[in-house]
Amino acid sequence: MTLRGAAMEAFKSSLISWRSTGKQQQTLGGCIEKTGRALHSGNLSTVRIWPELAGKGRHFDFCSLLIPASIDFAEESRLCTTLRKDGHTVRTVEHLLSALEGTGVDNCRIEIVNSDEDDTSVEVPIFDGSAREWVEAIDQVGLTVAMDCNGRPCDRVAPYLTEPVHVSKGDSVIAAFPSNETNISYGINFSQVTDLSPQWFSSSFCTGSFYSKQIAPSRTFCVYEEVEKMRSAGLIKGGTAENAVVFSTSKGLLNPPLRSPEEPCRHKILDFIGDVSLFARNGSQGLPFANIIAYKGGHALHAEFVRKLSGIL
Repeated sequence: MTLRGAAMEAFKSSLISWRSTGKQQQTLGGCIEKTGRALHSGNLSTVRIWPELAGKGRHFDFCSLLIPASIDFAEESRLCTTLRKDGHTVRTVEHLLSALEGTGVDNCRIEIVNSDEDDTSVEVPIFDGSAREWVEAIDQVGLTVAMDCNGRPCDRVAPYLTEPVHVSKGDSVIAAFPSNETNISYGINFSQVTDLSPQWFSSSFCTGSFYSKQIAPSRTFCVYEEVEKMRSAGLIKGGTAENAVVFSTSKGLLNPPLRSPEEPCRHKILDFIGDVSLFARNGSQGLPFANIIAYKGGHALHAEFVRKLSGIL
């Protein structure tokens, strides 16, 4: 079976048509190594990202256990996307996966080591709360055509939506419609924060440079009055004003300036791309060709959207 056939076989869904992009699968031109503090555990983590063969896709190598960056291994977790396999978890993968998908790294192996020597759970560093440092590291080593085990390049395929689809929970919704381009419009509405009520940003992904310049620098954000509640729940132990944009219900933006007027919405698109990259298989593209509209979404709804596309729901 060809890699294109394998990708199509992986997700049999009437909603998706897998088509060639006219390009070859890519991997990194060298190894990336970065160390930083994790958002939720607060631990230091070292990440090494290695080039990989065509057709292998993106996967995490944790204690000699390979965990594919696939929706098959995504589990429900608060404020981040987590992958779990055989009792081992990799947390907060969305920014790294977003950078890999957004820059076209189709195949790579990702090793993560925590400073606390936990042998069951690791977490990707948060850095400044965006995907910018990952994109810069990818730019430094560059991309190269990935070869399979026989030394041959492989066709890069992508999912095209064939009919309208939507998922929702309460007043949160993601709707997508067939298109020959990938367009994403994302809206947020935090009624208790004037600066975040409501806000929209729309984007068209025609080039990788658009992602690197317009999406990757956008930082995660939070509401100051909810911070203690999150910390009491064992979350954001590594969160600071240096790795998040902080808004207050009474005082507005507490750590200006924003990198763009719609930075929170752009970050939602960043998260969405990382989560939807879990649709990728065998070195294919994960982000579908579609007109996508999302409103008040989050990691759980993003995952439900991917499961809908894959025919799991």
